[in-house]
Amino acid sequence: MSKIVILMNLKDSYIDRIRETAPGWHVIYGKDRAQWEQSLQEAEIVVGWRADAEDALLSPQAKMKWLQNWGAGVDHLPLQKLHEKEVIITGASGVHPYPISETIFGMMLSLTRQIHIYIRNQMQKKWDHSGLKLEMHGKTVGIVGVGSIGKETARIAKAFGMRVLGVRRSGEPVSDVDVMYTIDQLLEMLPQCDYIVVTIPLTEQTRHMFGSREFEAMKRTAFFINIGRGGTVDTNALVNALRSGQLAGAGLDVFEEEPLPAEHPLWEMENVIVTPHTSGSTEHYHDRAMDIFITNLADYTSGKQPSLNRVEKDKNY
Repeated sequence: MSKIVILMNLKDSYIDRIRETAPGWHVIYGKDRAQWEQSLQEAEIVVGWRADAEDALLSPQAKMKWLQNWGAGVDHLPLQKLHEKEVIITGASGVHPYPISETIFGMMLSLTRQIHIYIRNQMQKKWDHSGLKLEMHGKTVGIVGVGSIGKETARIAKAFGMRVLGVRRSGEPVSDVDVMYTIDQLLEMLPQCDYIVVTIPLTEQTRHMFGSREFEAMKRTAFFINIGRGGTVDTNALVNALRSGQLAGAGLDVFEEEPLPAEHPLWEMENVIVTPHTSGSTEHYHDRAMDIFITNLADYTSGKQPSLNRVEKDKNY
């Protein structure tokens, strides 16, 4: 009997959906290693990823043909080894546009309207204007990485009457983005932006995409938002830009080192908002991820290859 191994706990209703979609398959699931350890090498489909399962899943005897990652990002996976074994990899892209775009605008609005400063003042019972003067309507936002999250961010930005610029690998236009640039044109776009929103995945090509040169190209009044991956930003260069006034402020959900060390200077900066890699958290996460998996599972069990959110070998996302 073919096996599906799920490396996490899921509600009974989800397991029922899987069994209905893949009748005749043996479904093993649970967070406790003892629940699936003996079945790893026999699993044809694996859902989720754990470091303590890697050796068994990548062994010569392993039968894994398809890995459904439960998150959108795949930079934590041993991608080269999985590609060498010709394992199909799919992710959960599409789960995040609503919660992450809400975090993006929460940060943009807070930095613009000084909400984060007022919260700190409230803790000290301090009544202070704090120099509030900016508004967001009519400004220009540059979205670096116009995938599903970037598209939703662009759509919402239009409700604020904003001019929307975008960067994507193909350079192809999309709705709600006024001008689209390629990655090679990033330095052409940055000086125009009042807000820069980074949603790109971490690859060898995007590592430290934002460094001193890019921050120097931005307006001194610009706010920098990163909800993609911490490794796309040179943290030291970012800290220097914030300290020198080259940037007006930053909203950061992701970092090169996580958890962010307690002694890190970003914690103490008044022009920085830090959140603990939670922008994608939502009450609907598992429902949306399950819908993606079920769509792919229906294809797989009917003899097709799962194609929804398939990780491309040449891009690694």
